[in-house]
Amino acid sequence: MFFVLNNTLFIAGHARLPQGMAAKSVFDSLTITVEVDLKYGVILDASCTLATDHGRNFVRNLLRGNCLQDGIDTPLNLIQTYYRGKATNALVAALKDLYIQYEQTKGLVK
Repeated sequence: MFFVLNNTLFIAGHARLPQGMAAKSVFDSLTITVEVDLKYGVILDASCTLATDHGRNFVRNLLRGNCLQDGIDTPLNLIQTYYRGKATNALVAALKDLYIQYEQTKGLVK
């Protein structure tokens, strides 16, 4: 059963963090969460469990406004091009996991 508020959907994607990251001391995994418009698939807001506010805000700004109905390539390219840190692979994996959740859920919620 799904609860839909304001025609948006909350989705989370997870991935393991690499050794040597500041966030690793707090979390074993990295999580990206997004609020997605159900009708258009646009990411309205995003957050992640990076250790710094700056990193979390940067990822939020990269992801906001992307349309998941168009696929995951554009957000993946944005992360791979503009984020240069040890968490790049974890961010990519979490985003791919998030997209799988979106694909599985979008047909169930109308």
